[in-house]
Amino acid sequence: MKAEAKTSRVSARVTPSVYSTLTEASEISGATLNQFLVQAALEKAHAIIEHENKIKLNRQSADHLFEIIENPPKKNTKLANAIKRCKQDL
Repeated sequence: MKAEAKTSRVSARVTPSVYSTLTEASEISGATLNQFLVQAALEKAHAIIEHENKIKLNRQSADHLFEIIENPPKKNTKLANAIKRCKQDL
């Protein structure tokens, strides 16, 4: 069985003006074009993932959540039974 490559290749075709802009920016930052592109893409990817994973609440929902955290409701029978079953499974 062939071993997996330690790296993968990504390529993109761009117009000469885009290439020129990217090259200039990479030179200014002191990185190779490839390093610059990977770092910029990775930063953008992290920002997108972080934004997607955030919990979005309106003010009313946030206030309700904080109220429940500060003053949790009492356990009802179903919750108490679920806790018991969970502890038994451990």
